[in-house]
Amino acid sequence: MAGLVLKQLSDFGDFSHGKELTEILSLNNNEQINSVRMSPDGRHIHVVLRKPKVSLVTFDKYERPQLAPNQKKLDLCVNVPIVDIFYLEHHGGSSSGAAVVAVVYESGKVEFWKFQECKSGWHLLQTSQLCNSPRARVVSVCACSNLIIWCEERPPSESSPVPSATRNKLRYCVCRRDFEVKETAVNLGGVKIALHNNPDFTVVSSGEYVHLLPDLKSKPLLNISKFFLSWSPRYDSFTVSTTCKNIPLKKLSAKESDFMKLVIDCLGYLSPLEPPEICSFSPTACGGLLLLLSTGWLCLLQKDGVLRQVYKLEDNCLVNYSTHTSLGMYEDTLALLMGQNLHLIDLNCGRELEKIVLMSEALLYTDRADMCTPHLLSETGLFVVVSRGTDSRDCSFRIKSPGFSTVESIHPGALLVEAVFEEACKYYQQRSLSSTPLTVDSLKKGGRFQAPISLASILFSYLCTGFKQKGAQLSQNGGGGCIAGQDKLMGSLEAELKALVSLEEVKGTLVRGSVKEVEAVCESLVEKEVLRLLSSPELDKEALLYLNSIFSIFPSEGWKAAHSALQLHYNGEGFLSSRAPPDVWKTVLSAGLSSSPVASLSLTNGGPKHNYSLKVDYFTNCKAKSTSSTSSAALPVFELLCRSVFHFQPSWLPRFLELAQKEQGSTGLGLGLAASSWSFSGGRGGDCNESNVPLYKRALCLLSSLNPDRDQQQDLEVELLLVSGRPNAILQALRILMSKKQWYRVTQVAQKCCKQSPLLNKEIFTILLCEVAHHRDLDPYLDLLWTLCPEDFTVTTILNLVLKNLPSLNTPSHSSSFLASSSTSSTPAPFTDPHSTQLTIGLLKPLLRKVLQRETKPSQRYVDILQSPSFPPPALPRQPTERGGSVTDPRADSDLCNNITPALLAETPEQQTCTQTAIQRQRVALPANTV
Repeated sequence: MAGLVLKQLSDFGDFSHGKELTEILSLNNNEQINSVRMSPDGRHIHVVLRKPKVSLVTFDKYERPQLAPNQKKLDLCVNVPIVDIFYLEHHGGSSSGAAVVAVVYESGKVEFWKFQECKSGWHLLQTSQLCNSPRARVVSVCACSNLIIWCEERPPSESSPVPSATRNKLRYCVCRRDFEVKETAVNLGGVKIALHNNPDFTVVSSGEYVHLLPDLKSKPLLNISKFFLSWSPRYDSFTVSTTCKNIPLKKLSAKESDFMKLVIDCLGYLSPLEPPEICSFSPTACGGLLLLLSTGWLCLLQKDGVLRQVYKLEDNCLVNYSTHTSLGMYEDTLALLMGQNLHLIDLNCGRELEKIVLMSEALLYTDRADMCTPHLLSETGLFVVVSRGTDSRDCSFRIKSPGFSTVESIHPGALLVEAVFEEACKYYQQRSLSSTPLTVDSLKKGGRFQAPISLASILFSYLCTGFKQKGAQLSQNGGGGCIAGQDKLMGSLEAELKALVSLEEVKGTLVRGSVKEVEAVCESLVEKEVLRLLSSPELDKEALLYLNSIFSIFPSEGWKAAHSALQLHYNGEGFLSSRAPPDVWKTVLSAGLSSSPVASLSLTNGGPKHNYSLKVDYFTNCKAKSTSSTSSAALPVFELLCRSVFHFQPSWLPRFLELAQKEQGSTGLGLGLAASSWSFSGGRGGDCNESNVPLYKRALCLLSSLNPDRDQQQDLEVELLLVSGRPNAILQALRILMSKKQWYRVTQVAQKCCKQSPLLNKEIFTILLCEVAHHRDLDPYLDLLWTLCPEDFTVTTILNLVLKNLPSLNTPSHSSSFLASSSTSSTPAPFTDPHSTQLTIGLLKPLLRKVLQRETKPSQRYVDILQSPSFPPPALPRQPTERGGSVTDPRADSDLCNNITPALLAETPEQQTCTQTAIQRQRVALPANTV
């Protein structure tokens, strides 16, 4: 393999006044040269001198050297400093192809010169003024597309007060003007301000982007020097970036042109940071920017704002402004010239391809005819980097090999080789007892570790030729016995090799693909990862954290992946089904490795048995403890999926809980509902165990931590409590509905849930009867409520409940009670006010009549014993009486008993007397009502 050397292209003999150019370039050590500029075609060299006086000297290379003595040379001696020189031939509509150069002065004046070899060399097209204000001072300038962009200083007016130190640093503005190159002139558009009240910026053009870098030589404010801006005139947007973060801080529209308003919210974030300084930079002509930082890192700022670290100088080398540096990007090769050392670096992997030591300092430039190869300008001539096989007799440089002296095309195989060694370093560092960090070089040297080399060789062979092709070739050459062992090895590693190759392909797609392609790849990766994690038999801590990070970074993709992994199907009628295998649901419903911040909360579901207060805050303890828990703790899988369902399909959350409970019962992960139907938080049922917290409690705790809309939260709480099927949860749902006065919904829930068990029926009816005693809101539904009365309730039980829950006479209400109103109302006793909320006998009459009728019926419990036989027993023989009395007919007694109907029993005076006696014993009179 051939190494890299430098080949001399010119010794300036083919340039006009070449000896003078050599003398001027040799004065660089005396700091007499301000800047050197090279034309894109490599035919013109412009040198701006600051000593002995400010001047511009131009050296030209002619295609017909015999015409050179008769041509006019562009030499300018001026009193005003020259800011910069740039070419316009690629930015305008010039059809002749002649070079047009713009010379911009600090005063704002710009001169446009045109070079024509067939005529008189350089001649002045026109002179214009860039700035509107005659007192403005240009500090930097560049050309981007058909725009001239510059940063100018605008001093305050004489009548304004003395500005502060901060205001004095923000007296600059960035301006722009359109231009169009014609045959005899350059047409300039009007001045437009792109940014104002900004610090001193160096404007750098790269493709369709303009980067605004802080000028550290002018000693800007501390916070202002910590970031830089990227401006896209085409999309009219700004990007705020910093050198200590690889992604942009902020992207926003350029409609707001005030500098402080753009960056004010970034200053607080940057104040404690100390980002490295930008010591050197170079545009990449495709929108990016090469940056050499003071830490020794060579970075590439991509046009999307991502800052990518490419290469680190050896020995923790720190650079500063006093060090001579030059940067250049040539397709996939970066050139870094620092001092007299030229580093050639591969952009893909950051590996140094070659290091060349020069005899003197030089300058990197790009030749438009060969943009893939680094070119250099030094005091001895022009040079180009070539392979060693090229004739290099004129090369006046010496080579220094840093260990890699060959040029290799980087492909996935080479990247996988390096990845194998890095993985080996990590693995052996974990097993090593030494504190000395292992490096790739230490593993490669001395044969200390051979396995990565073997595996890298296998990967390289697999990617280059393919195992089957190589095996066929070796078999033909008599190498079948040698390949037999590799056959087993390659067969066992086939899946891993394909996975590594596909991973490299995915990386390439993410780097080079469009926005839609990246979104599709991310969605596919998230779906595969979620399915893999949910299908694993057991999730460890790292896997659970990884799953949480996936749902946090890619929420939408995570929801789609979970929907696909669980194979959820919603029929639109409130039914949610799943076709996922039991192993997936076992992972979803597992409680986690330890007590999670949600599952370990103490829940109070329902409160005391007879506490019917409507002001129950179900989640007080839950919210307090979830706030104090560790925010960085990973959520269990069930809570994670519930959160995703709530964000994307809130109406599915009760159905998802119902589905999860069904799967929990079918997979045997927990007790059924019947086994622990009355599981109070502090009692039986096993709910005290953190690993056996019911699913509905876990879902409710998560819902309370999400802080949704209060009405939406209460609606979902009711649905979750009802779906759980647990009596305490159902009672809690009823209390929530009663607190919201949704009485129709209360009656519907009561009618449905009373069929579950007699005990639940008794609890629900007791609660509703107490509500009837408090107010008249349930009067339209009394007929339905009386049908829910349990069979073991008696009249005494009902009256005791009503009397105990009647509002106190001392408590003010909407309408006074009978005793209180008898002295103030004209309504005659014992009748009450028709607008009163007091419970009356008339309202309870249907219920009491129903219960009395039920009490008078014979008990059906022993109906088999009490039933008479099909045929009556034979009659007793008649015996004559001695005293002549009459004989009693037993059939007469039977007829008399049959004539006593239950209705007559219900209206007997004895029962009415008993009822009145029970009422009088309570010392509280129920008002009468004719209803």
